[in-house]
Amino acid sequence: MTLNRQVRLLVVDNFQIRRYGAGREGQGYRFMCGGVRNNWRVMSFSERDITRFLAPFGFLRNIGAKMMNKRFIKTCKNFRPDVVLIGHCDYLKNSSLEKVKELLPETKLVHINVDPIWQEHTVGQIRERMHSCDAIFVTTAGERLKEWTTGKNVVGFLPNMCDETMEWEDVSASVDFKYDLFFAGHDCPGDERIALVRELDKNVSDKVRFGLFGTCSHPAISGSDYEEVLFSSAMALSLNRREGWKWYSSDRIAHLMGRGILAFISSKSGYQEFFKDGEDAVFFDSVEDLSEKVLYYAANSEKRKLVASSGRKKYHALFNAARVLRYIVDTVYDLPAAKEYEWSGEVYR
Repeated sequence: MTLNRQVRLLVVDNFQIRRYGAGREGQGYRFMCGGVRNNWRVMSFSERDITRFLAPFGFLRNIGAKMMNKRFIKTCKNFRPDVVLIGHCDYLKNSSLEKVKELLPETKLVHINVDPIWQEHTVGQIRERMHSCDAIFVTTAGERLKEWTTGKNVVGFLPNMCDETMEWEDVSASVDFKYDLFFAGHDCPGDERIALVRELDKNVSDKVRFGLFGTCSHPAISGSDYEEVLFSSAMALSLNRREGWKWYSSDRIAHLMGRGILAFISSKSGYQEFFKDGEDAVFFDSVEDLSEKVLYYAANSEKRKLVASSGRKKYHALFNAARVLRYIVDTVYDLPAAKEYEWSGEVYR
């Protein structure tokens, strides 16, 4: 197959239909947008929602899951996708994937995992799929990815995508903000961010309006409330529970840089390979370094505007959903174009 014809793409993910607008648009929605921008035929299959909808009385999920697997096979048979992207779909059985391969041997099955690979649950999900899928893509780079190659599949790095329909606004040129600095998280045991955020708050709170949500005893936000805070923030912290894993980041980085919010990123992330410090984003080595840089950019609005604007342009150029999706398809089919992406060195066969 080459890309001179329309690709047929099936995206299997948790589209959070049952949240009724209260959730955030995850990678599944970005894949859908990227497929449309590439002029591909795109279909979605919301695994968890369909499981719940098919479950008798809404809670007998073992029965709902069995029925959902049958509907998945039926969907593939009817739609005949070239590529099936499979997100965090714990109810979807490998036996169903194998049945699809039997019915549609040319179809490529691709597992997408956006969770950190230091978590055992994430590793378990990847191992579960590595023999049933033609490809695996994760939001971490490095030698660890070689563990999941089988000689028949391909394993590669997946950037956190942005899309103009979601990261449509550009706040980089704005001057009227509710928050000078923003961070939203979800505390858990062993979270390295908590101590850093508390120390930073002590260092800058008398000079910076620091909006904290979901961390350090502050209430969490989601949905439109989360978006409203993003619109209202000049700068933000792109922190992960652990730093130092090559190119790993939560999708927070796309939410921030994609909207023109000045992002502060740990220098351990390795993202200096994509973004220049002080030109596209701001990298820090310690809480003292971070505190100093936060105060500098809070007091220098014009410099903040320049860096945030440049970062937004570069993020959309590098990691827009249409381009990332083309990278996945190019890589899965081992096309020559697969070598042209800035991160293609992190692909293992």
